[in-house]
Order: sequence, then C-alpha cells, then structure tokens
Amino acid sequence: MEKLGLNELRAKFLEYFENKEHLVLPSFSLVPQDDKSLLLINAGMAPLKPYFTGQETPPRKRIATCQKCIRTPDIENVGKTSRHATFFEMLGNFSFGDYFKTEAIHWAWEFVTEELKLPIDRLWVTIYLDDDEAFKIWHEEIGLPKERIVRMGKKDNFWEIGVGPCGPCSELYYDRGIEKGCGQPDCGIGCECDRFIEFWNLVFTQFNKDEDGNYHPLAHPNIDTGMGLERIAAIMQDVDSIFEVDTMKNITDAICRIADIEYGEDETADVSLRVITDHIRATTFMVSDGILPSNEGRGYVLRRVLRRAARHGKLLGIEGAFLKDIADVVISESCDAYPELLERRDYILNIIEIEEKRFNATIDQGLNILDNYINELETNNTSVLDGEKAFKLYDTYGFPLDLTKEILEEHHLSVDEKGFNKLMNIQREKARSSREETNYTGRDDGLLKLIDTHINTEFVGYETLNSSSNVLAIIKDNKRMESADTDDEVIIILDKTPFYAESGGQIGDIGIIKDDDGNEIYISDTQKISDSKIFHKGKVLKGQLKVDNNVSAIVDREHRMAIARNHTCTHLLHRALKEVLGNHVEQSGSLVAADRLRFDFSHFSPVTKDEILEIERIVNKQIFDAIPVETINTTIDEAKKMGATALFGEKYSADVRVIKIGDFSIELCGGTHLTNTSQIGMFKITSETGVAAGIRRIEASTGLNVYNYVNHLEGILSEASTILKAGIEDIPARIEILLDDLKVAQRNIEQMRKNIALGSIDDIIDKRRVVNDVPYIATHIEGQDMESLRNMADLLRDKIKTGVVVLASSDENKVNLIAAATKDVVEKGVHSGTLIREVAKKVGGGGGGRPDMAQAGGKDPSKVDEALGCVHELLLKQLQN
Repeated sequence: MEKLGLNELRAKFLEYFENKEHLVLPSFSLVPQDDKSLLLINAGMAPLKPYFTGQETPPRKRIATCQKCIRTPDIENVGKTSRHATFFEMLGNFSFGDYFKTEAIHWAWEFVTEELKLPIDRLWVTIYLDDDEAFKIWHEEIGLPKERIVRMGKKDNFWEIGVGPCGPCSELYYDRGIEKGCGQPDCGIGCECDRFIEFWNLVFTQFNKDEDGNYHPLAHPNIDTGMGLERIAAIMQDVDSIFEVDTMKNITDAICRIADIEYGEDETADVSLRVITDHIRATTFMVSDGILPSNEGRGYVLRRVLRRAARHGKLLGIEGAFLKDIADVVISESCDAYPELLERRDYILNIIEIEEKRFNATIDQGLNILDNYINELETNNTSVLDGEKAFKLYDTYGFPLDLTKEILEEHHLSVDEKGFNKLMNIQREKARSSREETNYTGRDDGLLKLIDTHINTEFVGYETLNSSSNVLAIIKDNKRMESADTDDEVIIILDKTPFYAESGGQIGDIGIIKDDDGNEIYISDTQKISDSKIFHKGKVLKGQLKVDNNVSAIVDREHRMAIARNHTCTHLLHRALKEVLGNHVEQSGSLVAADRLRFDFSHFSPVTKDEILEIERIVNKQIFDAIPVETINTTIDEAKKMGATALFGEKYSADVRVIKIGDFSIELCGGTHLTNTSQIGMFKITSETGVAAGIRRIEASTGLNVYNYVNHLEGILSEASTILKAGIEDIPARIEILLDDLKVAQRNIEQMRKNIALGSIDDIIDKRRVVNDVPYIATHIEGQDMESLRNMADLLRDKIKTGVVVLASSDENKVNLIAAATKDVVEKGVHSGTLIREVAKKVGGGGGGRPDMAQAGGKDPSKVDEALGCVHELLLKQLQN
C-alpha cells in the first residue's frame, strides 16, 4: 500500500472517474443554492439533489466531485476524538439513470485495490439485510468471501430522508488490525473501537418512498457514493487520527510554533490544537464562499467555530490575534484544488482578523461582567449562576458556556445548565423555523409539484424582447387550471420566453402577454423555480387565457433598459472599487433593479468622500468614452484564462456567458446588459454604509434616475435657500453663522440655569434632614446635565461640611443622579456607589462609583420623587451595618 498525501488522493480519485467517462465538477459552494433545508452543504450529494429528482437535467449522466462540507451537530466532540470534524471533503461518483450496482461496486473495488493498493485481506463490506443483488456482486463477481460481507438492518444500511428517492447502501470498511481493536470477543464491523473504519458508502437509489410509506421502484435508479477524503487519507498514511494526516498536521504544526508547544505532550493542549486545526479549516472555507460572521443562520455557524478556535488559542496561552496566520497555512495546503482560496486570500485573512479582534474585545467585556456576577453570588451566599445570565454572556459577548463553567469552578461555583439549555433550544428553534419545512429537495415544491418534469421553458430574452410562445400551463390559487379569466391572478408557463427571471441579484422582467383575440395579461414579476422552469406572475387584464394558446410575450422595454443600465454599471462600479480601494474588494451581494443598484463589497473602513468622488469619476469616464459591451459565450476554463471574474456563491456550468467592457471589466454574468456604456447616461452614488463587519454597501442611480435625483437635491437646496434667506452658494456660510449663534445662546441658557441653581443653594441646605446623626440632602433640581449636577453636589458637600448629598435631575425620558459624601461619614459606613445604585433602580436604571462620589442614570422620570424618598432608609441601613 503506497503512502499517499491528501491532495494526491483527491487528484487520483477524480482522475480515475474521469477515465470512467464522468464529468468532474469543481466543488459547489458551501452555501446551498435553492435549498431551504440546509444552512450549509453537509454531503457530497447535497448540491446534486435536483439532478436526482429529475427537476433539473445534469450536464452529464455521470459526475464525480470532491465536495467541501460542514457539519456541526457534534461540534463539542471535535478535538476529543480522532474522527470528528466540522469541515471535511467528500469524494463522490454519481450516476443519474446511467450505471447502477454492478458498475458502482466493481469500480469502487478496482479503485481501492488497484489504484490505492489497499490489502484485499483487510477489506470488509456491509450490505442491506435484503439486498441479495449486492451480495451476489460482492461475492460471486468480486470474489469477496461470505464472512467478510456483513448484512445489516435499515438503520445502518438503508438511506432515506422522509419521502422521495431512497435505497439500500453498501459500505466499505478497512480492518486496521487486531492490535487496534478493543479486545472483546465480539469485536467486528459496527464495534465502536478503532479497528474497523468505514470509509466509502455506496448508495443505490432505486426506490421512491410515498407519503404512505410505500416503496416504488424507480424507472431510472441512481448511484450516489461518498468517501471521506480525510478518512481515506488516514488509512493510506497509516495514522491513528485524521489530525495526523499530512495537510492537517502541517496546520497543527503551525499552531504549535505560535504557541511554543509540542503536539502529543499534553492531552488537554492536544484537544485545543485539534479544535483550532479543524475550526480554522471550516472558517477559511466558509469565508472564501462569502459567508460573514453574524448572530444568525450560517453566519452564526461561522462566528461560533471561529470564536471557539480563538478561545482555544487563549487556553494555549497565545496572546492577541493569530488565526489569520493559521488560515494562511490552510490556503497554502488547499489552494491547488481550490484556487479561489488564493484569489481571495487578502479578503479571507482580513475578515478572520476583524472577527477575532472583535471577539478578543467582547471576551474581555464578558470577563468583567462574569466577575460582577461572581461578586453578586458571593455577596448573596449563593453558588449557582442563573442560566439566563450565562446565556447573555454566550449570546451577547460570544462567551462559551464551558469557559463560564471553568471560571465559576475556580470559585467553587456552578451554572444553571438546564436554564441555559432552555434558552439555547429556543434560539435553535428560531433558527430552525427560519428554514422552512421542506421535502427532500429542500425547495418550496408546492408549485413545482404542479408542473410535469417535461414542461420546460427556453429563454430567448438575450436576443429579443418579443417572442411568439405557447402556453404550457396556468396556475391559479396553487392549482393547475385550463384557463384564466379577467382579474384572475395567475402564474403562466410558456414554452419559450423573452422575460428574464430574477437571478444573480437582477430582478425579473415585467411586460404583457397577449393573443390575437385581444386577451391580455400584465406580467408583474418573473421567477425561476428551477434552471428550466420560468414562472410569469401576473393578472388577466381582459379576456380569457387558455392552455395551448399561442401568445405574444412582450417585455417592457423601458423597464428592461433601466435594469440593463444598472447591471452594466454594476460591473463598472466593481472594477472602479478595486482600482480605488484595492484588490481585496470582492462582491458579497447585489441588487439590480430598474430604479437603483445596490452593491455590497468587502472593505474594512468607510469609503471616504474623496474616494467616492474618484469612484464616480472613473465610472462616468467609462460611460462618456462610449465603450462597446461584448457578450462572449465560452467555456468556464476559457473564461478564466481570459481573466473573467467569478462571484461568491454563484454556480457556473461548463458553458458560461462573459460580459466584457473594453479592457476595463470582464465578468462571468448571466444578466441582461447594454451594448454600449454610453447608454447608461450618467452614474451617481446616493449612499455608502456598513452592513456587517468588513462589508460596505453602495447604492447608486443611473440614467434618468440620476436626473431625477439631482432635481430632488436641487429642490431641497432651493427650499433651504428660501428658509435661510441666502443664495444657494451662501448656504454653508449662513448655517455656520446660525450654529455659532446657537452655541452662544445655549451657553447663555446653561449659565442662567447654573445661576438659578446656585441661587437656591441656601434653600436646599435649609431642607436637609438627619439620619443617625448624619445630615443628608435628597432633592430634585430641574434642567441640569450630569456635569452641572456633579458641580452642585461638590458645592453642597463643601458647604455642609459633614453629611451626604443626593441630587436628581430629569427631562422627558432621562434621569441623572449623583451622590456625594464627606470623608467622616464614609468612615461611618456610607458608600455613595452602593447608595446611588439602589436609588437608580427605582427609576429603571443603574450606576455606581466610589464611596465618596458616584453617579447613575435612569429611564423613568415619573419615579424620581419616589426614588429620592428611599434615601433615608438606605442610609439608615448603611449606618447600622
């Protein structure tokens, strides 16, 4: 058996199946396309589900892939076992109605015995209990002894998810030797020990399960296989753990160098090293596919694994941000198979660094809050931290529960895990409900089920805005109809259409469908349910539309042109951003509508005014230069050779469409465009904002919308000019004069307030009360900010010589509170910080400070007098302790 590296194994597998006439596809994005059942791609077959169901036609009946995958259900076990990982690569060969069991089994055997040269006497297989066909192939054709073919039940060897395609499976196992076993007499396939390793699963999708639980044979059965790349690499390299595989070990070694430790010397440290190794792989690939850290959905998965990795770095004693350096090693190890890692290197490293630094800041905040919680527990003589507080640390500050538990244990305290888990389950349920309940495909198939698989639409809208078409289907109220009448809201499917369906950020076309008899339907939106099924949503304006009618499909030209202006201009903007801000700029989202364009991109600070002006200048120059816009249909490989930019998360077929704008811009794009940049007219950025860490958003207008925007601004300036009684050019100077006047007036008002307050000092002192021989003042003074209140408290404290001063001031929705005490009463037990904290609770706020001076705030001005009324009792308690 030859010792092969992970990258060699991947290449060998794909080359082998390419020689078996399989189309080798690059890995799909980790972000599922049109699949609401998944947050992240978690299996090799997941992106191919539409091909298995027949909803889409595969580019070839035989396909092979190495698919990057993420699974997090067992995240707590990562690092603690030799096999668990959140990120892994899945090798797979697939047949869509082409070959079946015989070829799948023979090729699997040939690959592992002849290509990988695994010892035949070490190989075992399992089959489904009743799958005699598979047994016959393995035993009679392959020649595997009966005793190494294990029949297993439905739980282990029958693949199904709810209703839909399903079938038996056969798994290949490798026997690592008796010395790796548990020593039990019944040790064998299915044992939990490390002797028998399952490494390849062959799924024979030959049935369709209906809602009554009946299994119907498929007319064209499929093959779906999956072999974990890291797992087969561990076998080929004869190591005990996936973390000892060559590429994984190189990552671990880099962490060891930073932490200045050795792997294998301390099991606790080894767990942290394995966690970081796995999590940084997951992080790097997720960021590469355009996922950004957030508090929900797949962004939350990214944030969680990244912060777990950062936290384990702290446990190893690593100071400061280090993950981007480890991510660079991941990129180096995997960039040959995933060139996008190298292309997006700067972007990936920047996003990781920003999120890690953010976590380092929040974890320090969390530590301070946890310290306060611990003080409260010890003060109140309780030993269990409330689950809600632990969850707040986790949810708000990214503070892992196990870190909270660890710190509490150092103080001989614990946490209410039951309460924490209850809140976690609520959060998970919210996340789960955000992913709509779906079937096997993960799509909203309510409408798709109504359409026969052979009903498809040809898109002709690149060439024309008007086509003669045939009505294939009409849907009304989620039911197939033979006709639709005036005022009916319907979905229409045509055999061919010029209407562009919403895709790639570009909205769908609008227009009219009509026939020679005067029947007319207004189309308000166009959607693509699958690659070949286009739904025209609209309302019957007059007459009756029938299935099989011959109609004219007419796109609204003005609307299409407005969209095309914005789409072509989006390409110009993308290029201009790279020129002005740097090559780290990557598109992370867009909207191309008729009235505006929106462009989200990676950048790590707000775009300055000067940068915006330069971006506008560059884009408008391309417009005024009247550059031809070329459309080139070519292969994906040729497009990349041309230098065409591919976008995050987009799924490209073997044949692609390239939009080339002179020597300025070249991108892969399926949208609709102009033929010349001069048709844009003009470009104007209307806003620039931040939407996430490291992501900025520009909104802009083109053509007539710029004209309308300028007119709108001109109207505002004209109105301001009238109000200010100044010419438009004089508005800034006039505003500066008014602001200066306003500042002077505000200072005068503030001084008057201070004078009034100071004039009442003697009256306030005369109203002081006494508790346990300690004088105190507790009064409400209107119209004072915190600074003025503090100055008054100092003045009163100096004047009374001995005692306590508590002052409050409020406006409509805010309360300011201050407490001050002389040195002698502090020595008697008075603590201003504790006192003002309790007073503030009465007005819905909080605060604290030193024994001699403290301040607080509140939200409920109506309770100020009640709060001040508590001062007597609060002081009494302090003086009696």
